[in-house]
Amino acid sequence: MLLKDAAVGDTCIVQEIRLPFQMERRLEALGMTKNTPVFVVNRKGRGILIIKVRGTRFALGCNITKNIEVRRSV
Repeated sequence: MLLKDAAVGDTCIVQEIRLPFQMERRLEALGMTKNTPVFVVNRKGRGILIIKVRGTRFALGCNITKNIEVRRSV
């Protein structure tokens, strides 16, 4: 499943990030690495999400969320 398809309130685990090198490194610096839980706080339009990763909230645009593969946390 892609991060853009997650619903508000879902907790997902990052499986793979397929972005340009610099953007991927920036997300890793913010704490989004493989096997990291991501909580979806809110949705703003198509694919734009406000998420919480390791206690920090930030927004990701649809061009980013469509390139992050996740699985739902149990």
